[in-house]
Amino acid sequence: MYFVIEYLLFAAKALTVIGLCVLPVIVALVVVRGARRQAPRDQLSIERLNDQLLDRQLQMESMLCSPKVFKQRLKEAKKARKAQAASTAPEQNRLFVCAFAGDLRAQAVSSLREEISAILSVAATGDEVAIVLESAGGTIHGYGLAASQLRRIRDRGVRLTVIVDKVAASGGYMMACVADLIIAAPFAIIGSIGVVAQVPNFNRLLRKHDIDFELVTAGKYKRTLTMFGENTSAGREKFQAEIDDAHALFKEFVGTHRPQLDIERVATGEYWFGTRALELGLVDRLATSDEYIASAAQDRNVYRVCVERPKSVIDRLLAPVQSLAREHLGPPSP
Repeated sequence: MYFVIEYLLFAAKALTVIGLCVLPVIVALVVVRGARRQAPRDQLSIERLNDQLLDRQLQMESMLCSPKVFKQRLKEAKKARKAQAASTAPEQNRLFVCAFAGDLRAQAVSSLREEISAILSVAATGDEVAIVLESAGGTIHGYGLAASQLRRIRDRGVRLTVIVDKVAASGGYMMACVADLIIAAPFAIIGSIGVVAQVPNFNRLLRKHDIDFELVTAGKYKRTLTMFGENTSAGREKFQAEIDDAHALFKEFVGTHRPQLDIERVATGEYWFGTRALELGLVDRLATSDEYIASAAQDRNVYRVCVERPKSVIDRLLAPVQSLAREHLGPPSP
C-alpha cells in the first residue's frame, strides 16, 4: 500500500511538471489558430457617390422648399433611381475615386494596390480614376512603388486624375506627376522635388565616456555614414553621391511624365502653393476634390472605392497617441 501511494505521488508530480511545460505551448497554439480563424480580412467597399450627393440635396430641399414642391421633387428622384436600377444598358464613362493618405513609409500603398487591381478588373475605355492624394513624402522605395501602382492605370488606357486638396510634396508629387491631369486647391502645397537624408552621430559622446564601437563590414561602401562610428570624408562623399543620384532619378521621372516642365527650375527642393504651381506647370487646374466630384456626378456615375484594412492590436493601442500628436504637432512639413 505504501508503495502504491508513493507511486501515485510520483506520477502526480511528473504529470504536473509535464503539464506546466506543455500547457503553455498548447495554449499558444490554440490562441494562434483561433486568431487565424477569426482574423478579419481586408474589405472592399464601393459606394455610389451620386446617391450620397442626391440625398444631401434632397435633405436641403426638404428644409427649404414647401411640402408640396418637395413631395414632387422626391417623386422625381425616386422615379429616376428606379429607372436607372432597371436599365440594362452598359455603364460608360464612370469615375472611380480612391483616397491616398501617405505617411513617411507610404504604408497606404498596400490598400492602394488592391483598390487599383479591383478597378482595373472592371474598367473600360472612357472610364476615369481619380486619386485624392495627400502626402508630404517619405521613403524613395515606398513612394516609387506607389507611383508605379498609379502607372498601371495609365498603362491600361484608363484616364488618371490626381486631386490635391492639401499637400503633394516630394514623394507625394512623385505620385501626382504620373497623372494625365493634376488638380490642386489654390493653397495646396506642391513640389519639393528634392531628396533629403540626415543621420545623427554619437561617436564623440561615446569616446568621451570611453565606449568603443566596432563596425565590421565587407565591401568598400557597405556603410558610408554611421550613427556610432567615426565618419570619414570618403564616406560622406559617397553618401552625397548616392543622394545626388537619387535626385537625378527623381528629376528624370518627373521630366518623363511632365515634359512641359522646366525641370531645373522646379527641381530645387522648393515647394509652391497651388496658384504658383499652376503658373509653373506643376499642376493643370485649380479646384478642390469636392468640386471635381460634384461636377462629374452631374453626367457620370461616380463610385468611391476603398479597401478597409483591419487595424492590428498595436495600431488600436497607438491610435489615441497618434491622434493627440496630429492635433498638437500638425501634419509633417515637406
